[in-house]
Amino acid sequence: MVSPKQLLAVVESTLLGRTAPTAAQRIELIHAIRHSLPSLKALLSYPPPKASDRAQVQLKEVRLPDAGIISLDDQDVHIALKLSEDLHLNEIDCVHLLVSANQEWGLLGREPLEIFRLAAGLWYTERRDLLTAVYTLLRAVVLDQGLEADLVADIQSILGDLITSGLRQRLISLIKELGREEPTGLGGLNSENYILDSRGALVERKAVVSRERLILGHCLVLSILIERASSKDVKDIFFALKESAGGYSGSNDSLNHQITYSLLFSLVISFISDALSTLSDKVPVLSHDASFRSEFHDIVMVTGNNPTVEGFVDCVRFAWAVHFLLVQDGNDPNELIASPLSTDVKNIYSCLEVIFANNVFQFWLDKILRTAAYQNDDEDMIYMYNAYLHKLTTCFLSHPLARNKVKESKEKAMTVLTPYRSVATHTQMVEGGGNPLETNETEQQPFVSLLEFLSEIYKKEPELLVHNDVIWTFVKFAGEDHTNFQTLVAFLKMLSTLACNPEGASKVFELLQGKTFRSVGWSTLFECLSIYHEKFRQSLQSPGAVLPEFQEGDAKALVAYLNVLKQVVENGSPVERKNWFPDIEPLFKLLSYENVPPYLKGALRTAIATFVQVSPVIKDTIWRYLEQYDLPVVVGTNVASNEPVMDTQVYDMKFELNEIEARREQYPSTISFINLLNTLIAEEKDVSDRGHRFIGIFRFIYDHVFGPFPQRAYADPCEKWELVVACLKHFQMMLSMYDVGEDDGDAVIDQSYATVGQLSQINMQIPVIEIIKDFMSGKTLFRNIMSIVLPGVNFLITERTNQIYGQLLEKAILLSLEIIILVMEKDLILSDFWRPLYQPLDLILSQDHNQIVTLIEYVRYDFQPQIQLCSIKILSSLSSRMVGLSQLLMKSTSANTMIEDYAACLELRSEESHSIEDSSVDPGVLIMQLLIDNISRPAPNITHLLLKFDIDGPVERTLLQPKFHYSCLKVILEMLDKLSKPDVNGLLHEFGFQLLYELCVDPLTSAPTMDLLSTKKYHFFVKHLDSIGVTPLPKRNSNQALRISSLHQRAWLLKLLAVELHSANMKESNHREACQSIVTELFGQRLNGIDPDASYIAPQKDLSTVATGSTNKCKVLELLEVVQFVSPDITLKSSQFVSSLKYSALAEDILTNPTTLGRTVYYHSERGDRLIDLASFRDRLWQKCHLYNSQPNSFGTEAELNEVREAIQQLLRWGWQYNKNLEEQAAQLHMLASWSQIVEVYASQRVSSHENRSDILFELLDASLNASGSPGCSLKMAQILTQVGLTCIAKLRDERFVFPSGLTSNTVTCFDIITTQQLSSGACQSLLFKLIMAILRQESSEALRRRQYALLLSYFQYCRHMLDSDIPTTILQFLSIDGQEYGDLDLEKLNKDQAELAHANFAILRKEDQHILNLVIRDATQGSESVKTMSLHVLDALICVDHEKFFLSQLQSRGFLRTCLMNISNFSYQEGVFSLDSMQRLCTLEAELSLLLRISHKYGKSGAQVLFSMGSLQHIASCKAFHLPMKGSLRLFDSRIGKNYLDVDKQRMVVAPILRFVYSLTSLVDTSEFFEVKNKVVREIIEFIKGHQLLFDQILQENLFNADELTMELLNLAVGILSKVWPYEESDDFGFVQRLFGMIGTLFSRDPDIFTSAQSVRSEIQQKSDVGISRLCFSLSSYLYFLVTKKFLRLQVSDGPTDYRPASQQPTLYLLIIFLGSMTTALDRAAEEKYLLLNKIKDINELSRQEVDEIINFYVSQDYASHENIQKRRFIAMVGMCRIIGHGSRFIMLLLLLAQNLMNIILAHFQESPVDMNLHSLCGELIPVLEQLESLSEDKTGHSLKVLHRMVQSLKEISIQKLTV
Repeated sequence: MVSPKQLLAVVESTLLGRTAPTAAQRIELIHAIRHSLPSLKALLSYPPPKASDRAQVQLKEVRLPDAGIISLDDQDVHIALKLSEDLHLNEIDCVHLLVSANQEWGLLGREPLEIFRLAAGLWYTERRDLLTAVYTLLRAVVLDQGLEADLVADIQSILGDLITSGLRQRLISLIKELGREEPTGLGGLNSENYILDSRGALVERKAVVSRERLILGHCLVLSILIERASSKDVKDIFFALKESAGGYSGSNDSLNHQITYSLLFSLVISFISDALSTLSDKVPVLSHDASFRSEFHDIVMVTGNNPTVEGFVDCVRFAWAVHFLLVQDGNDPNELIASPLSTDVKNIYSCLEVIFANNVFQFWLDKILRTAAYQNDDEDMIYMYNAYLHKLTTCFLSHPLARNKVKESKEKAMTVLTPYRSVATHTQMVEGGGNPLETNETEQQPFVSLLEFLSEIYKKEPELLVHNDVIWTFVKFAGEDHTNFQTLVAFLKMLSTLACNPEGASKVFELLQGKTFRSVGWSTLFECLSIYHEKFRQSLQSPGAVLPEFQEGDAKALVAYLNVLKQVVENGSPVERKNWFPDIEPLFKLLSYENVPPYLKGALRTAIATFVQVSPVIKDTIWRYLEQYDLPVVVGTNVASNEPVMDTQVYDMKFELNEIEARREQYPSTISFINLLNTLIAEEKDVSDRGHRFIGIFRFIYDHVFGPFPQRAYADPCEKWELVVACLKHFQMMLSMYDVGEDDGDAVIDQSYATVGQLSQINMQIPVIEIIKDFMSGKTLFRNIMSIVLPGVNFLITERTNQIYGQLLEKAILLSLEIIILVMEKDLILSDFWRPLYQPLDLILSQDHNQIVTLIEYVRYDFQPQIQLCSIKILSSLSSRMVGLSQLLMKSTSANTMIEDYAACLELRSEESHSIEDSSVDPGVLIMQLLIDNISRPAPNITHLLLKFDIDGPVERTLLQPKFHYSCLKVILEMLDKLSKPDVNGLLHEFGFQLLYELCVDPLTSAPTMDLLSTKKYHFFVKHLDSIGVTPLPKRNSNQALRISSLHQRAWLLKLLAVELHSANMKESNHREACQSIVTELFGQRLNGIDPDASYIAPQKDLSTVATGSTNKCKVLELLEVVQFVSPDITLKSSQFVSSLKYSALAEDILTNPTTLGRTVYYHSERGDRLIDLASFRDRLWQKCHLYNSQPNSFGTEAELNEVREAIQQLLRWGWQYNKNLEEQAAQLHMLASWSQIVEVYASQRVSSHENRSDILFELLDASLNASGSPGCSLKMAQILTQVGLTCIAKLRDERFVFPSGLTSNTVTCFDIITTQQLSSGACQSLLFKLIMAILRQESSEALRRRQYALLLSYFQYCRHMLDSDIPTTILQFLSIDGQEYGDLDLEKLNKDQAELAHANFAILRKEDQHILNLVIRDATQGSESVKTMSLHVLDALICVDHEKFFLSQLQSRGFLRTCLMNISNFSYQEGVFSLDSMQRLCTLEAELSLLLRISHKYGKSGAQVLFSMGSLQHIASCKAFHLPMKGSLRLFDSRIGKNYLDVDKQRMVVAPILRFVYSLTSLVDTSEFFEVKNKVVREIIEFIKGHQLLFDQILQENLFNADELTMELLNLAVGILSKVWPYEESDDFGFVQRLFGMIGTLFSRDPDIFTSAQSVRSEIQQKSDVGISRLCFSLSSYLYFLVTKKFLRLQVSDGPTDYRPASQQPTLYLLIIFLGSMTTALDRAAEEKYLLLNKIKDINELSRQEVDEIINFYVSQDYASHENIQKRRFIAMVGMCRIIGHGSRFIMLLLLLAQNLMNIILAHFQESPVDMNLHSLCGELIPVLEQLESLSEDKTGHSLKVLHRMVQSLKEISIQKLTV
């Protein structure tokens, strides 16, 4: 069985949607209705209390049908039994209610009374849902809602069966039962009177039940239109009506009145529809039942004592009489009149007699049609009521019997009513007296009432007049032979109603224009006005004469005529009405006379106001006539002024207001005067004087009308609010039409100097400034407006519902709120200038907190959405100004109510079925924007308040409970949970996701919000990936707005997921499971390393997708496909939309100069998009067109005007399309950016725990490259996609050195490291090809290419060989021998595969060589500095992968290398300035040098020879980068490294690259003969050294043992260059030889701890330092060896007896032997350490976790999480030790080479030196060292020692020989 809530949801989504229901929706609706038939048949019928069930509840254990056994406590039992007693429900059902209430609200911690009210409210909500569903179904059948006929027929068939089976009888009985004070109705004596509704608000139970009764009444009315009422139904309804009408007179409750009306109209519709047989497939029921007619006639004709009940019975008698008349229509009416009276005819006559005797028409008017209850009823129901009243009257007036009776009543009225009466004299009007509008007749005549009755019907529904010949025939009858003004006025009033549409206006004009009526016509009106004007004029010309009296009959008749005139002009055809009244001057002539009644003046001005819209010419004419005829507005002293007032009285508007109207307590003249001026001012287009010309009118309204209005007395409250509305409208126009600026800052005048020139000051005033000053000082206007608003929203609701003036009060409050908003938009502009006399409005309001609370509470008012909007805007403005607003509101007693009101407003908006096109007037959007805007404001703020964060304590510690508290958060979560009506609520859904994202990233709200969203109750993060994530986008041509919103929704959702993945606390199970589900849903794999104890297991189907290589794409790629569409074109010019270039040029001028005339044609949407303001754009186009057509008549012909109209319309269409396309493009970029965020967060933080991560990274990279290279990909999209590619390739590169994801065993070996392969060769080639295609895309930019070049470089880096080429093969074999299952590691295969990949990469590049080289070289030569740098690095990478010197030859042939050298030579910088540009230029220089060095290294001596032949050394030597400033204010010192940033940058970016390149050129020196002094290479390098002596000196003076890595490299480079070429230099004037010898002495004379690695391998930095020192020692030993072997240098054996040895002295053999011994010790220790590490690696799987952790702490410098599993930590430890072994291998190799050099030097001396005692002792020192070297093994060192051992053996033999001699 379908629940009522589900039924209602299905019914509304199917029947009330914007689009036609789909077939699936229709099927779902019919199934839902059929499954709900039992509850519909037994409508609101529930099982009663039962003794056995009560006993079961008292036992505290209840078995529920769908929940098993439920245990109860004492409180539960008490509440359940209380529910049973108060609601007359079964006890078990009450327990079920408690369970449902707990699920809905969470009852833990609530008071028993609150729980009772929540449960009762839930029950009433269920009832309301069921009733609303029935009502909606009935409306769908009765009203034309555009539904398909077969669907309506299906619903009608079901409803018809329900009605015939007793539904209508159930409706009638429920209306009666619910109205009684019983548990089943309004409640018993001891029942709880209040419940908590669905939003948690406290409401009266009687109000809820009354609303149910009204819905039932409406359903009853609709049911009669579907299925004929039976005789029993009619009688039951009649008795129910009499019962309901009995309480009518003593009740002011509009709901009860409306219930009574529904019963009355049920009878009216039953009688009329049955008699007319409107439905062809339904036969009449009542008409064919003669016995019923007789019985019911007897019932209905019984009279009673209650006049109100009798009045309603008279209304039934009226309908009953018409029913009789229609039944008798089968007979000839004339025969019916002439024949003897039958029973039915007698009944008809008896009814008609009673009807006219009791004047039923007046009762209809007074008690029904003119009541607030009737006018505030449901619009659709009012329409049906009026429609059947129309049928009732037309049937009545069309029958001869009725017409005779009407004619009889007309004759009686002509006889009885007084023909004439005079209006009170002027003196009487001044001194007081009765109301001239009141008539002396104690009773209204039936004929007059009938005319007014007809007027009231058609005033509401003018379309019922179309083709209504009966009414127009009656008009002709009623308009004849009026002998008194009462009938004439009633007739004219009816005519004014009939003229309320164009057709009626035209007919009425023709009736009064022609000769249809002898004495009624337009001529009568204008002649009467002219006659009275002539009388008054002649009287004024006669000295001492008194103005003649104005006849009351004439005055009232003229008012009625003027009302007809107003309606005719207002509703007439715009084309025809221009010619109807050519001369309107008579309407003005009576305005200035004293004795003209004010209500007549009011009618005159009201009629005049309608002519303003006829044409601009008539508008100007009206201004002229008003100045000529109307009463003046005398601008004198202020009311508050202390100046004496002159005795002379001037009859102006002020006098008429205060002396005439105020005494009569009626103000029609003043109201009409202000309304007329407002109408005229609204049409003024010239705003240049900012309203200064209206200052007199403003001062009159401000000082004399609105200022004292609260103190005045009013005979009619409607008139009071009409006056207030007119005044407020004037103030609102002044504020909206005219702007203020900083130039108005001097508008404040010191009042102490304002006594002499008071009048001149007033004449200088500007209305808008005066209004703002009033508000900013809290004066009259502000106080009066607040007095209107302060009674509050509840007062307005009551008045609007129960009083006829309620709509006027509503309008007054709306205008008041709009004025407050307008002032708030302007006051801050002037507040700084006007302080301290004037304060911003928020400060004025904060003086009384009740004012702020009252303004904000108007959001509860749902009768008028505009008032809600104003309240929301006021709160938004105040929240941006007032820091402590939320605390202020919390202090008020209505804070919780206000929170619920905003939530209810948002919920009501989300349930609407029709979208609001303009989001600026969408209350839901405004509330969402309010919440979003306030998140970042100081806490606690409005967002925290409305979302029920804890504002009494720390916000960040809030425990959000949306189910416990009704708030905007609860509504938003439910709205996003359902995502219903996306075409209507798309923007709300979008802002909902945005709000949650903003809450999740805000520091204060992040933790509570993310904790809430990650709970199992919501599963929010992955819930919508299927619902909105990957569903197809709406089509652009069908619903572009929804398409845009859908993109933004996905964007915010992805951002939310990224935030959770990025910042979730993985120690908490909810967040851990949320992240697991996100990764599983998006990437198709579960996380393996999040927590070994995690209980969440991903669905197996998701796990198998990637593992099995399924073709199904993971969801993240589907999301990318969603956003991959061709962006809409926003470059489309307006010239393509209009035929004339003139208009497109105007549009372009306006759009390119948007702030012309002080106004902008652009605005920022709620999403931040800069769009064209179409209204402003249209106005500016018209202004431009008028400027270009500056003739008096702007456009010569109608054709020209039409051409301009069409052009502007086309431009507006273009503007609209431009806006939509721009919004869609922004939405597309937003979603793509969000997609990139979650991909990058996943790749950087979560991919390491993902199985097959290389596969998913490849898929992401491949998809990104595919998308970025596609033709439809925009430039901005390509940048985002390339950034994603950079992240993926970086992670792929890291993946090769991180724990492999493919391992499944519990052990790891070095084989796992060595065999960790990159992607397959085919995959790599595919990536490279797509990347090249993306780089060569047609639309590109430097910013994009920088990213693409970086991606290309990363790709080449990824493709590099996994194995270090310097590591000997023996070590690799040793490490991998235990890690294979199938024999030894095939290193040759690895090398072969790597070579094949390199060749494949080169082949792909070779195919596109021309295009890629053209692009890269162009960027390297013509681009900005940053793109030049990247381009040079790309060329560097291309050289690396070059084969056959292809790219080298290309660069040579294109002259690029020479250009590069010229750039280096011409490097420049601004003296004394070192800016960002200079730094970028340095980066470019560094890249150029790196490229040259790459060529030299890649192509060896041939490459170096090419560069040398181009004069590269001379170019580099002339580079000015060597002369960059090294000292001064730009040198920022860093104490951590003890250097200046600028020094370090120069060394790293300039010195080091240049020295590297020079050092590479020294490879050419080896080919020259030693004694060839003229060798060009040697000579140029030596010249370079001499030219930069200072640089070499600075480097050689560095501290060797405290040098950082860069300094050590510079030392090695400098020493390496000198060691290669300086031996060729004959002289040593530069002192380099001494410095080199000094370095040898310093290094070789150190203790054995010179190499730190001999003692510790803890620091990788220390190991690098060891390698650097060993390399430096090797270079020095090579230099010494060169001198010894080539220049025959001979070293001394020792320094002699003294201990003093100069630093620059030549080294001795003894020093070399001592250093050889230290080096041998270091070598032995390094080999032993390496050997131990190798064995540790082999035994890594045998080590405990503690031992593994010690290894990681000892050898690994990077920090790793301690919670990694043991398998991964073993891998990390193994990789760390391998790195140490790599440094150790390099260190050992250098030491071995160094040992060979030293032994060669010693051997050279031993072979040539004679026997010497010094050599004898030297050999004694040498032999132990040689024996130690001899003991080294290849197994430990990892290098071949054959050469070393031969040298050791030779030197040992010679040493022994020397000793033996």
